[in-house]
Amino acid sequence: MPASGDLFDPTLIVFAALAVFVIWKLRSVLGMRVDRDTPPAGRFGPRRPAPAALAPLPSAAPVTEAPARPSGEERWEGVAEKGVASAWSGLDAVAASDPSFDGKAFLNGARRAYDLIVTAFAKGDRETLKPLLSQDVFDGFCADIARREQQGETMETAVVAIDLATVDAARAIDGRNEVTVRFVVRLMSVRRDRDGETIDGGQTRKVIERWTFARDPKANDPNWKLVATQAED
Repeated sequence: MPASGDLFDPTLIVFAALAVFVIWKLRSVLGMRVDRDTPPAGRFGPRRPAPAALAPLPSAAPVTEAPARPSGEERWEGVAEKGVASAWSGLDAVAASDPSFDGKAFLNGARRAYDLIVTAFAKGDRETLKPLLSQDVFDGFCADIARREQQGETMETAVVAIDLATVDAARAIDGRNEVTVRFVVRLMSVRRDRDGETIDGGQTRKVIERWTFARDPKANDPNWKLVATQAED
């Protein structure tokens, strides 16, 4: 114990230094103190969702000049077989009547349409088929679906692969563009009776068909409709 005359105790300096150090560490770890009645921001309050990326509307795209179309031997390469004059000249006529026509984009859409239509037809899905087919083709598909339903038959079809899709013919006539696509496809199809017994199918088979799609180039609807089908022996 210090003498009564001593007014200064050296140990106080040590304790004071320790207190300053402890306070500094707490501030560095916990941050600034907040009022007890106020919850920490961002922990209990409602969180604002992160701003979502906005998909631009078609009309919001900047207006740019259409890219120059390939000419000569390159203009429909990868879309129609070389040497098929009716296809190449027909595609020229379609593109002239509809500047937005893109041959490769059209073929990609035709591939998707083939898969969708074949699958919907097997399932008897009239609702899916309706906007994809012309009225005549839709009526013919519905007649075959109705026949299967009356006989209690069911069908399952899967497109194993589309080995080839190429424009076989094209033409532009008054108020209508037509493009015929030759498909070489591998299909797996099974038809069963009302008892579930297989009538035919069950094996992958090669199918070659020509499907003709049509569209009014002045219509607001950008979709093409299937207007004719033809099987190749």
